[in-house]
Amino acid sequence: MKNAIMQQSNPHSLLQRFIEPSEISNLATYLSSPLSLATNGSCLRADGGVLKTI
Repeated sequence: MKNAIMQQSNPHSLLQRFIEPSEISNLATYLSSPLSLATNGSCLRADGGVLKTI
């Protein structure tokens, strides 16, 4: 069912699926960890490639 909805809403998505909540939490965990100390002034999108252009 999810794939049918994805194909109707955005058939050109890079991942061809909706991203899972765990994938968002992985990004949040990275950003709140010391590993991201050098990451600044960046816009990180976790949308699975749904938004191709701004």
